[in-house]
Amino acid sequence: MYPPKFRTKSPKPWSAPCVRVRHAAVPRSFVPHDSETNASNHQQHLQNSRKTTHGNGMMASASTTARGYQHTPSARAMRLLCLLAALLVSSSLQCHGLLLLPLTNTLSSLGLPNGTSIHHLIRSSSLRSAARHGRHRTHHLPSSRRHRQLSLPLAPGSDYTLSLSVGPLSTANPVSLFLDTGSDLVWFPCAPFTCMLCEGKPTPPGNNNSSNPLPPPTDSRRIPCASPFCSAAHSSAPPADLCAAARCPLDDIETGSCAASHACPPLYYAYGDGSLVARLRRGRVGIAASVAVENFTFACAHTALGEPVGVAGFGRGPLSLPAQLAPAALSGRFSYCLVAHSFRADRPIRPSPLILGRSPGEDPASETGIVYTPLLHNPKHPYFYSVALEAVSVGGTRIPARPELGRVGRAGDGGMVVDSGTTFTMLPNETYARVAEEFGRAMAAARFERAEAAEDQTGLAPCYYYDHDASAAEEGSARAVPPLAMHFRGEATVVLPRRNYFMGFRSEERRRVGCLMLMNGGEDDGGGPAGTLGNFQQQGFEVVYDVDAGRVGFARRRCTDLWDSLSRR
Repeated sequence: MYPPKFRTKSPKPWSAPCVRVRHAAVPRSFVPHDSETNASNHQQHLQNSRKTTHGNGMMASASTTARGYQHTPSARAMRLLCLLAALLVSSSLQCHGLLLLPLTNTLSSLGLPNGTSIHHLIRSSSLRSAARHGRHRTHHLPSSRRHRQLSLPLAPGSDYTLSLSVGPLSTANPVSLFLDTGSDLVWFPCAPFTCMLCEGKPTPPGNNNSSNPLPPPTDSRRIPCASPFCSAAHSSAPPADLCAAARCPLDDIETGSCAASHACPPLYYAYGDGSLVARLRRGRVGIAASVAVENFTFACAHTALGEPVGVAGFGRGPLSLPAQLAPAALSGRFSYCLVAHSFRADRPIRPSPLILGRSPGEDPASETGIVYTPLLHNPKHPYFYSVALEAVSVGGTRIPARPELGRVGRAGDGGMVVDSGTTFTMLPNETYARVAEEFGRAMAAARFERAEAAEDQTGLAPCYYYDHDASAAEEGSARAVPPLAMHFRGEATVVLPRRNYFMGFRSEERRRVGCLMLMNGGEDDGGGPAGTLGNFQQQGFEVVYDVDAGRVGFARRRCTDLWDSLSRR
């Protein structure tokens, strides 16, 4: 999921110095510098870092200093610097080679009503996917062409939550937030909290939802109006404008005296199916049992529309969770591997691993099987992880993608956003129509019967019956479903497992059906992303966000095995 408007360039605020000394690899040291200065200067570092395209089309950064660190000659010096950092800096951020966190699928964590059907969950997810894709695009259009959209009180589908803690160590409270690579704000409900159109929306257990909002953490304080983070949250508005909005007197604005006396004005933030008004605060946020950031910037929401649960934004902006771990060697690269599910709320789902900071130099085996595609720069929305989709293959037919899927314009339009917060992949109308037509042709040749009733029930199309009594016959049917692959720039071909694009389930008339689980994103009108790569199609892959090297990677994995192997380290 991603917001329709935001906001800023992508500097990364400093939180605490840390050094990695694990596995006897050459460690990195991080030179501490003022966080406000870093927030305003870091974008220039990124723009100045040179990038090199290798023969296989993969993009890698040629600069080793773009993120404020430098190589140092000895592990002993690194351990010394880490010790000094622990003594001199008020932060409990630790020195790690990597940080492993569990992601929980909402189907197993939210209290869904008894008897919630698979078709209802699939339809809910398809409507939300379309709403988030469409809402973002409408905010690129002239106001005369926009239409009012209200959040629907839908049950959740395929979403993933991350557990953090907020407040002083002695009285920290746990919070469960949706993981979202399509936005860059970390927020949660704070008392007093009002949530409109939230009735019937299940929430994770804990104190950070519309039913049990937390008060603002006692150790937190509001961000001043002159802060770069305030500007980042308000579409890069000048500090003077923001301080004027905060009713700072003119003489104080002219003399730069507003920072201490006037807080950042409330911000409006919107997603595809909801929105919120919040205030920025800074305080302690615990990432894991042994890792915390003392001066983490987050938003306390006091009013929301259709958003009863908070979000951990993992986008490329300065307010995102990975950005605020800089330069702790955890922010430049992260990955996750989403454990596959079948929209069955009655089946337990194992944790999905979220991996922060794993370096290929320290763990060469982690690179096995990864294909990389370069990130596209989005001048209007630099927090997006935009990539170029060149074609989609159905069976033996390669279907070229619309040109706008392979580039991003000056207005921020085009490209394909890799988004953990949208369930189903969205394609432009023409590309989707050609993919669906070829898929339908192959299914008709295999004598599958069209299941139009299932299309009405789920919001997906085309759907087909494949209810055979014998398991052998079912396996034969599965083999007749045409394979599907996505081809990204850099010769990065991602062959989807069949269940990622044609998942079987029981229809309301109890027949076994399957649907093409890609969606029509509508006509391309030059506004916003041309497509979205949803989390359902990402299941069973380790998706690597290598921000330092300017690329996104995909590798087929058994996600439960990956969790087990990393958790034993």
